[in-house]
Amino acid sequence: MKKILLFLVSITLSATFQTVHAQDRAQVLEEVPFDYMTRNPIYDYTESQLSNTDSIPDFQSKENPLKITGTVYKSDGVTPAQDVIVFIYQADETGMYDVNYDRQKKYVKHRGWVKTDANGSYTFYTFIPGSYPHSKELRLIHPTIKEEGKEAYGLPSFVFDDDPYLTKMCRKKLAKKNLDIILKTEKMGDMYVANKDIVLKENAELFK
Repeated sequence: MKKILLFLVSITLSATFQTVHAQDRAQVLEEVPFDYMTRNPIYDYTESQLSNTDSIPDFQSKENPLKITGTVYKSDGVTPAQDVIVFIYQADETGMYDVNYDRQKKYVKHRGWVKTDANGSYTFYTFIPGSYPHSKELRLIHPTIKEEGKEAYGLPSFVFDDDPYLTKMCRKKLAKKNLDIILKTEKMGDMYVANKDIVLKENAELFK
């Protein structure tokens, strides 16, 4: 009888251990997805923290803070698109990309995510990036889009209307390609503001 009881207790403890081990493993897999190192950084957000407003790290301490607001529209250009994730990243004010690590994965520090509300609206609090040192490269903000049920895809980088390196030739090329990517900033108090509406693409080139 004692042997039977010991056998049953042993089975119970073993089953309990396996269940706990499976739960721990599932939790680890959930915390660090299998494709974490290779996937696009737009997926590195926490769903519970997403809203239609986000602040880029350190934006308040920068010399030229910038507020970008806009509406994301469906491909018809009229209907507001709800629950669309917009991800941006950018260089710092010196034109350098501040690279950090999270679980051995590189990422650009100055980045953020928003998820559009019922009106398709979004807001980023960021700052005006610099141009790469000793170059004539444009100041850029790099956006990526993630629609529900679709893969993420990149948009052409936003540029600044007052950028001295945005030449007439550049503007003509953008106009010819019908690319509406120029941010026109206005100083309001201690902050620059810009509006940038986004129209989703029907046949956008997807990330592989």
